[in-house]
Amino acid sequence: MNKARIGIVTISDRASRGEYEDRGGPAIRDWLANALASPWEAVPRLVADEKTHIETVLRELSDSEACCLIVTTGGTGPAPRDITPEATEAVCTKILPGFGERMRAASLASVPTAILSRQSAGIRGKSLIINLPGKPAAIDECLRAVFPAVPYCIDLIGGGRLETRAEFCAAFRPT
Repeated sequence: MNKARIGIVTISDRASRGEYEDRGGPAIRDWLANALASPWEAVPRLVADEKTHIETVLRELSDSEACCLIVTTGGTGPAPRDITPEATEAVCTKILPGFGERMRAASLASVPTAILSRQSAGIRGKSLIINLPGKPAAIDECLRAVFPAVPYCIDLIGGGRLETRAEFCAAFRPT
């Protein structure tokens, strides 16, 4: 089985300047290490909250690095510099609103301000791009909410095959 490539993108002005430790990217990597049974490799990136920089990294991970899954962390709130969903929309051919709806619904069980979050997801070529919040606890909560649908979505768009550890996160594939 070929090793799937997964882009992990931290979007943070402070972390990109070295003023703040990136906790989001490592949280995604750890979560995926627990969830995935199939071989995979992380393709990490750290970028400032600049729309053109985010778009460039997303295109690179999809088009040049052949990542079947790209997971971003940060930039999904309502603050002026939070522009990750806009950058994602700019590079995607299809937006999948159900991902954002499901993530917000799961987060609302923990915190009422989840309605301010703008998580989203979309397709670029053979890549599924998912935007997550920046806090590790919210990353876990959101990935648990949507990941059962991720492997099948990637199957449908012709990306690499991902197998999950059922005891951690059971993927759903119709029979």
